[in-house]
This record gives sequence, structure tokens and C-alpha cells, in this order.
Amino acid sequence: MQIGMIGLGRMGGNIVRRLLKYGHSGVVYDVDPQAVAALAADGAAGASSLQDFVSKLERPRTAWVMLPAGKITEATIDALAKVMESGDVIIDGGNTFWQDDVRRGEALKQRGIHYVDVGTSGGVWGIERGYCMMIGGDKAVVERLDPIFAALAPGIGDIPRTEGRTGRDARIEQGYIHAGRVGAGHFVKMIHNGIEYGLMQAYAEGFDILRNANIEALPAEHRFDLDIADIAEVWRRGSVIPSWLLDLTASALAKNSTLENYSGHVEDSGEGRWTVNAAIDEAVPAEVLTAALFARFRSRREHTFAEKILSAMRDGFGGHKEPQQHPDPVQQNAPDIVKPKA
Repeated sequence: MQIGMIGLGRMGGNIVRRLLKYGHSGVVYDVDPQAVAALAADGAAGASSLQDFVSKLERPRTAWVMLPAGKITEATIDALAKVMESGDVIIDGGNTFWQDDVRRGEALKQRGIHYVDVGTSGGVWGIERGYCMMIGGDKAVVERLDPIFAALAPGIGDIPRTEGRTGRDARIEQGYIHAGRVGAGHFVKMIHNGIEYGLMQAYAEGFDILRNANIEALPAEHRFDLDIADIAEVWRRGSVIPSWLLDLTASALAKNSTLENYSGHVEDSGEGRWTVNAAIDEAVPAEVLTAALFARFRSRREHTFAEKILSAMRDGFGGHKEPQQHPDPVQQNAPDIVKPKA
């Protein structure tokens, strides 16, 4: 099956490479011609412009947009809509705010263009591990695109099967779900990322407590000189708190137990804020997720070892690098993302 990809960054490029590996074909476009050339060398068809990109897609066309949420994604989808035709599909696989999906889906429907939102989790490791996908869109369109999603998904792997799932949608065990109508995919991914904030914060605070177990303020007989790299490793093996995030933490600590290569300045990309807003709209108490979000805000004013743990995990799963120059927190604005409406 053929698919077009706009945005060849950390995830977009690897999504194309995984599809090529499984026998699909791709047309690629990016404002960086070197990124296009790299994918062309791997077997994709490179495009020099948006018009060239669309012209190389077979009808009905499928164009996947993998760009940062906000203005650039909005502008790209608007431009695509002007050159695509009835029956074509536009997929947004970035971390878009779900209410923008609903709005776009309705606007594109008037032109006969289908819109699918795909919350995509897997980070820089997805090319090998596969991508967990949460999909929103019309049932018939999602089913037509199933070969693409099946190739990108991680598959059942060696994860034990859940008892009692007989007769349920087999795609779920493969690592992807048609969550519902347009917007549902990114809504589910938003909550996924909100939970991610909470999990990361819990690990970070726990390791910070372990690291400070030998401070002079404690009585000598109550101090412990603990090897936190070894503790992270042993928790990976048979404890009740293993996870990929713990794997990444253990790897970072094994390389540098002080994490002095991280400052602890932790950014947020928007999903945590949107999750808290959703909790407010639904009157659902979300103390842990809210506190985890606020902890990231605090990290930009003062840094603890916990924030270095967070930075190490973010670098590990998504290649998120700390900013080279940290802005004045008093003057810092929220991330350049599409904000939820009041």
C-alpha cells in the first residue's frame, strides 16, 4: 500500500522506513531537502514541493502529516486540503489537540476529504519496536488503511495474553485501536501522555529520595549509601514496578549515576495541560497528573535530581534534548501549541 509522509523528523522518517521494511511504498516531503534525500536513498519517492508530493500519490491518496502540533500542522493541512480531492485521506499523526481534530474533520468533510487522527506512541525506538496507535476516524476509512496500521504496530510479541479477551477486536493485542470517531484517537493519546507525566514523576521522586538517603541531616545510623543505578536495575527484574520508563532510567544511571549531563530543565509539549483541562471539564479529580505537570513548571526555576531523571527518560524514549539556553522563567511563555479554548 502507498502512503505519503510530510515531516521526516524523529518519528516521521522512521515510520516511513518501517513501512518500507514491510513492503509498502512511500512518497516523502519535508522542508529539509537532506531529510528527503535520506529517505529516497532508503527507497521512498522524494518530492520537491507539496504539489509534487500530491502528484506522486496514487488515488485515493493518503497523506500522513507528522509535524509539531500547532501552527505548522494547521498550515500544512490547510495547504493539503486545497490540492487533494474527494475520497483522499489526510492523517494527522502528531500530538494535536483533539478539539482541533473535530474542527478539521468537519471542514474537510465538506470537501469530501477524509480525516483520521492517529495518536502515535513509540518515540525514536518505534522503527524496531513498532508504534502503539490510537486512531480516530470513520470506520470504513480506518479499515481501508488497516494494512498501514498493522505494519506499524508492534504486534503481540512476547506479552502474555490477557485472560477473558476471547472474541474481542484482535487489533488491540497487536498494539493499535480504532478508538472512535474523529478526535477520539488524539483524546486517548492525550490521556496516555498525561499518565506518562505522572509515572515519570513518581520514578523521578523515588530515585531522588534514594539518592538523598545519606544526607548529613539524618542521624548517622539512619543513613544509607545506596547505589541507585543498581537499584534501578534490580527493580527491572521481578518487581511490581517495571516499565520501559524504568528501563530507560536504569540505562541512563548505568552510564552516569549523577546524571550531571542533564540540567533538570523539563519541558512539556502540551498534552499534560490538555489532560488537566479535560479533567476539569469532566469534574474528575486528577491530583497526581496535575502535580506532575506543575512539577515540570517548577523545574524551569530550580532543578533537583528528580528533574534530571525526567530529562534522562525523555531523552531516552523520544530524543528530547534539553534547551541549550534556558529562558528566564518569569518571561517564559507556554509552548507554541494550539491552546484549548476557554
